[in-house]
Amino acid sequence: MRIIAGTKKGMKLFPPKGMDTRPITDRVKESLFSILYTKGMLEDVVVADLFCGTGSMGLEALSRGAKFCTFIDGGRDVVRILNQNITKAQFLAESRTVCANILKVGAAPSPEYGLYDVIFCDPPYKMSENCGPDTQVAKLMELLDLQINEGGLVTLRTHIRSYIDDRYGELEQIDLREWGNMKIAFFQKQSRDSHGAGIAADFEE
Repeated sequence: MRIIAGTKKGMKLFPPKGMDTRPITDRVKESLFSILYTKGMLEDVVVADLFCGTGSMGLEALSRGAKFCTFIDGGRDVVRILNQNITKAQFLAESRTVCANILKVGAAPSPEYGLYDVIFCDPPYKMSENCGPDTQVAKLMELLDLQINEGGLVTLRTHIRSYIDDRYGELEQIDLREWGNMKIAFFQKQSRDSHGAGIAADFEE
């Protein structure tokens, strides 16, 4: 696992030892960040990386110009390795780590930066098999809806066979990409008088 672009391009990440992780491939990560780039969601944005593991997504965002990232995971050993990666990348001033139950705290907005512009959400496959109404992931997405700025993006990575709703609160699915056995759904926070008309066209590659 490594950072693939930006100021820390090529930096290798310390992986959590002896733990079951689902590292995202360079190809998928590059495609995801290309989409964020087309939406102007890289430079000076405030990011949250949920179920972050090594911190690969948040560190990639910081390397590419994000202003700040909150990293959140429920495992103390995971957060310990994560902090080593943040230190190695020299992003201590631009980072905040939270060890907590993500289903309860969501993206945990910081007092300094408030709501987020981009939230990466990568729940365990078992948890995200069904993301329909009243499921754990659906309730989490509804919480994230309250923690993201209007126009902001939430990316939800699941197994390719997982069921995902088109909408959670004011978060509307505007794009869906599939790679191998995974897929990533892109949700944008809509205003109450707009439901995403014409937005998906901005994601044409």
